[in-house]
Amino acid sequence: MLDTDLAVIYGVSTKALNQAVKRNVTRFPADFMFQLTEVEKVEVVTNCDHLARIKFSPHLPYAFSSTARSCWPTS
Repeated sequence: MLDTDLAVIYGVSTKALNQAVKRNVTRFPADFMFQLTEVEKVEVVTNCDHLARIKFSPHLPYAFSSTARSCWPTS
């Protein structure tokens, strides 16, 4: 799952989500997330229509593992 998807689920901006993760990175396992390469980003955008909004973004998205998604608090 990409950072943009998690941001939508939690009703925050992608920027706010990424800032929160970076502030608390020591609380999570090493395989919690990784940043996509430019090639991976292009492939994901090509294959997933709902990610077209990140096509021209200068930032590379973060991908979160299934373990990471279970670490997020629920409201």
